[in-house]
Amino acid sequence: MARIFDVIEYPNEMKEEIVHRFPESGAGDFRIGSQVIVRESQSAVFFRDGKALDVFKPGRHTIATANVPLLVDLIGKAFSDRSPFTAEVYFVSRREFLDRKWGTPQPIVMQTPGVGLGWLLLQGFGTYAYSVEDPQQFVTQVVGTQGTYDTVDIENDLRSRLLRSFSDLLGEMKGKYTTVQDIIGNQEEIGAAVRAKAQDDFEARGLALKAFVIANMTPSATTAEALRSMGLLDSATYTQLQAADAMREAANNPSGGAGLTAGIGAGVGIGQVMSEALKGAGTTAAAAAAAMPDVMTPAEAANILKVAEADIVSAIEAKELAARKVGESYRISKAAMEKFLGG
Repeated sequence: MARIFDVIEYPNEMKEEIVHRFPESGAGDFRIGSQVIVRESQSAVFFRDGKALDVFKPGRHTIATANVPLLVDLIGKAFSDRSPFTAEVYFVSRREFLDRKWGTPQPIVMQTPGVGLGWLLLQGFGTYAYSVEDPQQFVTQVVGTQGTYDTVDIENDLRSRLLRSFSDLLGEMKGKYTTVQDIIGNQEEIGAAVRAKAQDDFEARGLALKAFVIANMTPSATTAEALRSMGLLDSATYTQLQAADAMREAANNPSGGAGLTAGIGAGVGIGQVMSEALKGAGTTAAAAAAAMPDVMTPAEAANILKVAEADIVSAIEAKELAARKVGESYRISKAAMEKFLGG
């Protein structure tokens, strides 16, 4: 014989559990007059035949046609007060889930017209907090008939929606912030704007986004190849960046430096990145300048800088390095090289 429940409760703190169904599977056999006990940090949604009939707040509640009027139509007048009927109760945690982590698995792209390559590539991380605002909506639209529903079941989806809102917001701020320093100086303002932008997405699921905090933002370590695959570089710019990479590696900077992409992410121009790449490991601009003749060929310039001749030609064609074309060949002045090395 099936067990008939006269008291329905879930005495659990629900620290990482958002919803617990009673019973966890199948339907429970309840009576008119059964007691539903809801803890202070809970709400309880009462279902029968797949329909939400009521939401109980903290306290002790009696299941009766007087306080759940829809029961009259669903169980019919033929049932006496003590006859069992099948139903389910979903206990929903109303606590605020704090310090949930978010981060950027891929860099967020922000356009910065007229600065560097015209893009900021950002990686970041921080925290957010949320709670269930509408228990019935959350159970109906998100949980369904699952016996238990934990934070881990939804937070991948919430993080992806937050990152999408973050990316959209930075796209709308085109030209407002142009460097990582701008972003860092306005993290609180940007975090509040992301929270406002994502709020509708959370509300559509019966949730409330309580906080969105940017803990840190840094330039991305994305490579030139990855930038091209993202559609952010044309072939000419890609060639220039390859040349800059070659120069940086040739300089063999023992300190490691921020790298090419960090410079791009901070809004630094190509020429400056190439110049910085030559500094360190004993290969300074001054040392290179001392070895220069007054006029040199691309091959001679490449030998001085310890790079490939093609890298020098790429820099000339990108108008980063001034040169005069004589017939089919380029000639580079010592003054042009010194200017190039000085950034």
